Amino acid sequence: MPDMKEFNQRVITDFRANGGKVGGPMENIPLLLVTMTGAKSGRTITLPLAYSTDGDRIVVIASYAGAPHNPSWYHNLVAHPVVTVELGGQKYQARATVADGAERDRLFKQQADLLPIFNEYQKKTIRRIPVFVFERIG
Repeated sequence: MPDMKEFNQRVITDFRANGGKVGGPMENIPLLLVTMTGAKSGRTITLPLAYSTDGDRIVVIASYAGAPHNPSWYHNLVAHPVVTVELGGQKYQARATVADGAERDRLFKQQADLLPIFNEYQKKTIRRIPVFVFERIG
């Protein structure tokens, strides 16, 4: 997916150059950058992800636009849950955990209320789209 890699790199560059603000199609979406370790490759990978908050926690939905399988970064976070989060001008370490049960449902609804596209993604797939919670550890 070279086009997606190029798109993500442009968003990352824009994000870092403008203190967490981006333009174009992602302009009105709350974004953060997550730097993680690849589950298979062991490489460092940085991705822009949409997020919401739940108190001091960050919530990220692994929708993969409603694809029938989880995005590769889902597996990265499960295998290596300690990540670096860039949010606005802040940069810190966090631990990613998968929410489940009623908490997962509440967090998914909360973010989908802000960004309704996530409801559309859930309708496109039979998988239960995972929700991650990032809690600051450093």
